Amino acid sequence: MEEEQAEQSFAIKSPVRTGQTPTITCEEKSAFDTSTFTIDAQIRARGEYLNPSTPSPSPEQSHNLLINQRARITLEYLRRNLQFKASVQHTGLWGQDQIASKNGRVSMSEAWAKAFTNKGLFLQVGRQVLSYDDERILGCSDWNVAGNSHDALRFGLDSDTHKLHLLASISQTATNTPTQIYTHPMPYKNLTGLWYHFQAKKAPVNFSILGLNVGVKPEATETVESKTKYFQLFGTHLTYSPAQFALTASAYFERGTEAITNKDIAAFMASVKAAYTHNMFGAHIAYDYLSGNNERNINQHAFNPLFGTHHNFNGAMDYFTPIVNCGLQDAQAGLCFNIGRQRSGIGHPVTISADYHYFLTAEKYVKYDTTLGQELDLNINARILPDITLSGGYSFMFGTKTMQLIQSPADNIRQHWAFISININPRILTIKW
Repeated sequence: MEEEQAEQSFAIKSPVRTGQTPTITCEEKSAFDTSTFTIDAQIRARGEYLNPSTPSPSPEQSHNLLINQRARITLEYLRRNLQFKASVQHTGLWGQDQIASKNGRVSMSEAWAKAFTNKGLFLQVGRQVLSYDDERILGCSDWNVAGNSHDALRFGLDSDTHKLHLLASISQTATNTPTQIYTHPMPYKNLTGLWYHFQAKKAPVNFSILGLNVGVKPEATETVESKTKYFQLFGTHLTYSPAQFALTASAYFERGTEAITNKDIAAFMASVKAAYTHNMFGAHIAYDYLSGNNERNINQHAFNPLFGTHHNFNGAMDYFTPIVNCGLQDAQAGLCFNIGRQRSGIGHPVTISADYHYFLTAEKYVKYDTTLGQELDLNINARILPDITLSGGYSFMFGTKTMQLIQSPADNIRQHWAFISININPRILTIKW
């Protein structure tokens, strides 16, 4: 299962994001004459029960119980016109290593520096999170135990009304390896992109435009070269949020060449969502359409959501991530209840939500009905202290014969999944001078 929608507040909000690392804005930073150094820590353990044990089980597979954990230490330094962040994490399953293990999975989640001016211009370089709009295409994927990070350079302008980001990344495995050889630690050989965001000052309207050029190499070895194949993504994300309402819509198109099959890519997706909140109650309805392949397709029509936070879309059980060959239609409805009085800075202490999904294929298969199945997701999120959160959830999938034939040969088309998680995330130290 992919990671951290469940540990966020389930209150329905406008899903607009700035695309920035969630820190102080450039304008606010420039007002600081002092230097600030902070240390944050996180321990997050999540137990999961899966019955059957995977989304695509074989007939003999039974239930599974596991606990994954993230331990993270984050250092951040901030002064006028400069910010630096380094985050080290250890991730894995309980019992994956021996008692006296020498093979711990310690990695750099983030390690970047950012220089910026009083006018909003900035340059950010290093290992960083790329998080834009509703995170469907580029996101932190925090539900995943490790999260998403990119080795990238970003340059742009941030202001109250306009934001423009240019980003670039190139991947290589060794200094003495020819450029044509790449053995795929990252999902792309190179990545370039542009993101523009407009926020109206006198109306609750904003929109974003995202364009990406992605270079992918077929599987290569240390001695066998392969040619980089390119495809492009272009799309927009719109939000209109008057009073208690929030209306959002997204559309993305992909064109280019598929690296493995060398097929031409012609894929698209579209989504709409309407949400309403009032005091402690919220509700939403939504519809997603992702194009797919059918039995007659010569080209690649299945939409690829690339590097997004996949767990936030199309059901908590993550049956349909990242690419659904037959395409996907997802009709959704959800309710949310916030319980307890809001406390300063941390919202309601308890949030309960229920989400229903009705899944269909986007393409008609001759032998199959288009209905894939239904999923119900129930979640509870309880903040017991400002830096300690307990979360839990239960999901049930009732699949059809089409789901059975497309996803797996298993006899069991009823799937259950449950989780319980504790997230301890204190700020250990703050020093200003």
